[in-house]
Amino acid sequence: MSHEGHEEEENMAAWLVSINTLKIQPFKLPPLGPHDARIRIKAVGICGSDVHYFKKMRNAHYVMKEPMVMGHECAGIIEEVGSEVKNVVPGDLVAIEPGISCSHCDLCKQGRYNLCPNMKFFASPPVHGSLANQIVHPANLCFKLPDNVSLEEGAMCEPLSVGVHACRRANIGPETNVLIMGAGPIGLVTMLSARAFGAPRIIIVDVDEHRLSVAESLGADETVKVSAKIEEVSEEVVEIQKAMRSRVDVSFDCAGFDKTMTTALSATRAGGKVCLVGMAQAQMTVPLTPAAAREVDVIGIFRYKNTWPLCLEFLRSGKIDVKPLITHRFRFSQKEVEEAFETSARGGNTIKVMFNL
Repeated sequence: MSHEGHEEEENMAAWLVSINTLKIQPFKLPPLGPHDARIRIKAVGICGSDVHYFKKMRNAHYVMKEPMVMGHECAGIIEEVGSEVKNVVPGDLVAIEPGISCSHCDLCKQGRYNLCPNMKFFASPPVHGSLANQIVHPANLCFKLPDNVSLEEGAMCEPLSVGVHACRRANIGPETNVLIMGAGPIGLVTMLSARAFGAPRIIIVDVDEHRLSVAESLGADETVKVSAKIEEVSEEVVEIQKAMRSRVDVSFDCAGFDKTMTTALSATRAGGKVCLVGMAQAQMTVPLTPAAAREVDVIGIFRYKNTWPLCLEFLRSGKIDVKPLITHRFRFSQKEVEEAFETSARGGNTIKVMFNL
């Protein structure tokens, strides 16, 4: 298709119109600003938050009031750039960072732009997402893919960024033994990131046998199967510490339940750190006092900042391989969009569902 032809071709997107109802409908793009790029989207992954909107029209405190275009894990090809754009040219393959911060509030000025109160983030109401033929986005949030990194891997930079940001916040290095609670997509990218940051030993914990076998195949040193029962925390902590064969320096709770956080706080050594990544429960009740008395630092994370260049370098160098995480692939048709979201919502052996547009 020639560039001249794009005017006649209608841009289509996958809209969530009501609970469990997705429709491929026209999506009108804003005009191209001087610092923008128009991108033909080629790969989009489905995230847990997308599924929440699909099933409930809400996610945490974000509530959908009107139809919204889905999707925020994405990569594509630059079609057109604004007059001031220097970092990319038409034809470039790019991974896209989905959040636009205001860049002038205190948090943005301090470089903590992920905490910007005025963030416009793909597919967080009322902002439309990127599961569309084309989108317009600031060019400085488009990162050129290295030659040996595919568009699908480019889309995987978004979930991978969460793991990278968590590892930076928790200061992971060659001297930190890591415990990860939860072997879902985010637990797995956190594990891959911790390894790339040099963690010598990583133990991963889950209730699901299949997820643990995936974690093992991706390089976990050992896995521990646990129950969902809070009463069993103390014996499970003993088992986890035995599996570590050393002390647990940093724990990542990539699930976010009372039970997982309680386990992480108890299993981590005095003077260690617990990083809360998952958000299964809006509020938690955990034994903070005994952990604080052992000077265990509790840190939280929200999304990521300045992670795309490092993610792309990890993928380029082969330090991280995200390809095995992609378990299901779908095309961009009404039938397949519905099927893809149902597949992702069902869970089971699904890790990452990917659209190829």
